[in-house]
Amino acid sequence: MRNQLADTRPLREPHFRRLWLANIVTVIGAQLTVVAVPAQLYADTGSSAYVGLTGVFGLVPLVVFGLYGGALADVFDRRTILLVTTVGLIVTSGLFWLQAAAGGTNVWLLLGLFSVQQSFFAVNQPTRSAVLPKILPAELLPAANSLNMTVMQAGAIGGPLVAGVLIPVVGLSWLYLIDTITLFATLAAVVRLPSLAVVGAVATAPGISAVLDGFAYLRQQPVLLMSFVVDLIAMVFGMPRALFPEIAHVEFGGPEAGGLVFALLFAAIPAGAVLGGVFSGWVSRIEAQGRAVIACILVWGAAMVGFGAAVWLAGLGGPTTPWLLLALLMLVVGGAADMASAAFRTSMLQSAADDAVRGRLQGVFIVVVAGGPRIADVAHGASAAVVGSAAAAAGGGVLVVVGTVVAALAVPSFVRYRLTRVSQA
Repeated sequence: MRNQLADTRPLREPHFRRLWLANIVTVIGAQLTVVAVPAQLYADTGSSAYVGLTGVFGLVPLVVFGLYGGALADVFDRRTILLVTTVGLIVTSGLFWLQAAAGGTNVWLLLGLFSVQQSFFAVNQPTRSAVLPKILPAELLPAANSLNMTVMQAGAIGGPLVAGVLIPVVGLSWLYLIDTITLFATLAAVVRLPSLAVVGAVATAPGISAVLDGFAYLRQQPVLLMSFVVDLIAMVFGMPRALFPEIAHVEFGGPEAGGLVFALLFAAIPAGAVLGGVFSGWVSRIEAQGRAVIACILVWGAAMVGFGAAVWLAGLGGPTTPWLLLALLMLVVGGAADMASAAFRTSMLQSAADDAVRGRLQGVFIVVVAGGPRIADVAHGASAAVVGSAAAAAGGGVLVVVGTVVAALAVPSFVRYRLTRVSQA
């Protein structure tokens, strides 16, 4: 049993331990702001259309600065970049608090602050991921990424619940203030990092050509390229979250404006990821990482087929509780499989890429992770309007399985990829 629990050996490294412990604190604060921004927009405008603008104001800087931030992380000392972006996040979070405390109702100011915050985040995240191979051996990267993702997913569950309780009690401004204060924990951990200069970095500041050079490098690395392709297959075809409101209301009889079933559906995938992280001790023992990624994505696809089948059975009439439990179980299984897949894929990027391009590839990773589910929202919503939500969810799972098998056959070098362990003296 002990061997099945999360591998905590990366926590023996002081720099990683400080970053990870700080992240436990800051991820809750970050999730408070994630909830507070749309809540404030809706309270100020009464319009879901304005709330929807957060997608545009968030995604565009995430794409632009995710790619450019990765290029910056391949030139400048990564500790310096983490310091600057962490301070930037603290300042923008503080400005969120200031405008809310002053009773501000300017929608465009709020959206502008959100966009600036996402820009700092987009530079910070690929840099942070590119740092791990500098402070940990390659064989511990899967365990380290599992630990990080477990904290992030736990925050995705706990943060909104805490925010929902606090908003009517203390108001929105306190949520922003808590986020601001918790970010100082990360700043303290970053300050104690050593210098993290890039091996083989060019001497000049990067431009658009540096970003394009990163894509050129990626085209020449089929294993790394396929790590992005299979993730897009899994997310674009297999992420059914856009269907949750309709499924909760129509198939499971929940209220039209949300309710318990609605919340359970949204929480199930992150809950599965947390469980997968808690019992992730096995990931450090896997050397055939290519096969492991393929297997995890196949499990994800099969789980989405099972989810769609449970929704279809619930729609036939009769008691829906057993089918709701089955649907939730399938989402939990899918979340656990996705967590493991992401841990392996991130580790492959960190260990197989040259240090001089590692930041840019992590920037592409951020864009893929952020963009795939948003494309899925559009695709699932459109297909559900034609074939129904159950068929859209199950059909997406089938496409995940088929697409993954085709990708594995097309690039066998990805399937054969194995971790190269370095002997420790």
